[in-house]
Amino acid sequence: MSLFSLEYLGFAGILLLLYYLLPRLAGAIAPHAAESSRNSSISQDLSPAATSDASPAVAAASARLQWRILLIGSLIFYALNGPGNLIFILFTALSVFLGSLQMERITMSFREAKKDSSVTRDQRKILKAQALRKKRMILTLVLVLNFGILAWLKYWNELFHASSGLLLPLGISFYTFQSLSYLIDIYNDKVPAERSFARFLLFVSWFPQLLQGPINRYDRIQALYEPHAFDLHRTGRALWLILFGLMKKYAVADMLVTHIASLLDVPLEDVPGSVIVFAILLYSAQQYADFSGGIDIVLGVSLLFGIPMMENFKRPYFSTSLGDFWRRWHISLGAWMRDYLFYPFALLKPMQRFGHWCTKHLGRHFGRVLPAAVSNIVVFFVVGLWHGAAWHYILWGMYNGVVIALSDLTAPFWNCLSQRLHLKTESRGFHVFRIVRTFIIVNIGWYFDRITDRQAVGLAFRNTLLRFHAGRLLPQLHGMLLGNGDSLANVGGSFLIAAIGIVIIFVVSFRQECGIDVTERILHATLPVQTLLAFCLILLVLASFLFTQTAGGFLYANF
Repeated sequence: MSLFSLEYLGFAGILLLLYYLLPRLAGAIAPHAAESSRNSSISQDLSPAATSDASPAVAAASARLQWRILLIGSLIFYALNGPGNLIFILFTALSVFLGSLQMERITMSFREAKKDSSVTRDQRKILKAQALRKKRMILTLVLVLNFGILAWLKYWNELFHASSGLLLPLGISFYTFQSLSYLIDIYNDKVPAERSFARFLLFVSWFPQLLQGPINRYDRIQALYEPHAFDLHRTGRALWLILFGLMKKYAVADMLVTHIASLLDVPLEDVPGSVIVFAILLYSAQQYADFSGGIDIVLGVSLLFGIPMMENFKRPYFSTSLGDFWRRWHISLGAWMRDYLFYPFALLKPMQRFGHWCTKHLGRHFGRVLPAAVSNIVVFFVVGLWHGAAWHYILWGMYNGVVIALSDLTAPFWNCLSQRLHLKTESRGFHVFRIVRTFIIVNIGWYFDRITDRQAVGLAFRNTLLRFHAGRLLPQLHGMLLGNGDSLANVGGSFLIAAIGIVIIFVVSFRQECGIDVTERILHATLPVQTLLAFCLILLVLASFLFTQTAGGFLYANF
């Protein structure tokens, strides 16, 4: 079931109605049933306490009913996308749930034993070591099982050129990482273990996050289990978010994807560098519109149910460094890698010893930065691998890790140079320079991400640097874009719609970067203004279907 197909719309709409209407019906029936019971009783408790407890009891019952509706709906959604794949998500949920409960029992047993006054200090240390060893064994077992399944299903074909015989389950990378973050938090005693498997299964299988992410954290999505009444203002925000996401996807991403393929999925030997740069810039817009548009839609759908999810994009093309870019792009994945890979790896005893050695022999700066730089490279190697076991993903990840590492290592040199040249680093002009510089660095990385053939990447860089030929850009574009039978009107129309969409995205992003809540401004505008804005976005989306036969799938739906 693709995101915002008619099936998806119908499913979400039915579930939304059940979510808000069934608790109201149950709340209306409950008082009548209670009244009938009281009238038929011989002895009645008419105390004020009994009367005042009725409303909280109804609210609690509504909350229980609502999250159960979401659980049933999420499992049905997953089954509709492949009933056999339920086995994998249920296995992940059950293994993590049981492992987490067992680790918490070990922790509680140790805390009880520690309270015993007859236990000596040395005995406490032994008990602590034993408890930690048992928890580490459980953690390792559950991690190996779940990462092993993920590797088997996701990487078997690429690594061994053999089929595992199974289709990749929907959102397996997202729900695996999300579940294991909970497991690691339990291991580190950051959150209490959930006692209800049904509640935990909802956290793992909540249907909007399965298609695009984000990778949510258990302690930050407790709204799943809280009662929610229909709220018009919240619904308005959700609908505008969904509409903006649709515009990004259909009016920008889908308008550009075929043209990018026409320019890059060809032998690049004689393609001038100007055309390659133009295609990479288009890919930069297409990928952002596709991924962030999909995230806008799923965040909006979740918000319709009163459940805010983790922000996943924060205007990444306004970043002032590559590190800043990764704090704004796919935020939930970056945060996961930081908390569960970067910090644990950087705090390993060998890495700490390496840091001490660097401090002693290379100075304080390298002692602090060099271990972090190595950790960053490891993290981005894994980020590349997360996207797929293909060499171009690995190179893309390593490129990002190495650039961030070099940026941190050479920071004193650039600071000194800025002072020597008397550059006003806090000025608006320098801020714009840093944004443009970062945008260029990011787009160099997109070469590795988009061009999948090893030799083709080399040719693309060679032609960009040595055979740019700016004068051949327009004639070459004309020949390559129209050479597959497309008419000039079709190509021009799709580019026009994409250009309008990109301008809208830029204006909205710029206003948000200035601290303005654009959605709130729209909601407080007059009804004619809201209607006009909605009409323009809808018209742009509908117009996009005139220039494409089928809507492409979302890039990150395969993860």
